[in-house]
Amino acid sequence: MSTRGRPAAVLFDLDGTLVDSAPDLAAAANAMLAARGLAPVPYEELRPLAGSGARGMLSRTFRSGPGDPDYAALRDEFHDLYERCMLASTRAFEGVEALLAGLQAHGLPWGIVTNKARRFAGPLVQALAPIAGTGTLVCGDCTPHTKPHPAPLLEAARRLGLEAGRCIYVGDDRRDVEAGRAAGMGTVAAAWGYLGPGAEVAAWSAGHVIHAPGELLNWLDLA
Repeated sequence: MSTRGRPAAVLFDLDGTLVDSAPDLAAAANAMLAARGLAPVPYEELRPLAGSGARGMLSRTFRSGPGDPDYAALRDEFHDLYERCMLASTRAFEGVEALLAGLQAHGLPWGIVTNKARRFAGPLVQALAPIAGTGTLVCGDCTPHTKPHPAPLLEAARRLGLEAGRCIYVGDDRRDVEAGRAAGMGTVAAAWGYLGPGAEVAAWSAGHVIHAPGELLNWLDLA
């Protein structure tokens, strides 16, 4: 389902799509720098990297990535710090509560598919009232593969008892569009999200691009 029309369910990415978690991710990264007597990285530089979680934060703050000798230890330290502060400033984006209420009012199921591990995603979703009512939550460690592989999206459709082709997936990263297309779902790019450095949303070949949560209801003729 790559064109306009009412789907059987709407699936969403989490960070950068439903919730703005960048402030807490950046705070954890800068806390690591502070512990070493190093200057913080400006939030404006870290925010676009938030969609990649620890990998994104550590790539800028410590110039470290998977495969580097120090990366595993830095990642574990980051995760421990983030777990302690991940609810300090994270909130649902403006318009998300109304969007989800609109889907519910029209009897349209919705769920969340994220690369975030259950350790973080589970408590975060339960703590934020606008998204706590999700019909399913598929995390980065729920299937053998993470996005852009389609496995997590296919698992979400299975849990909802639906064919994947009857669902649409909404996300703010190229990986979300690639995963949705690979799963046979309609795809919607959320252009209010983190997007990533130098992102050209129009080049992702999403089925549709929206610039605010409420636009999804309009596109689905549910407003």
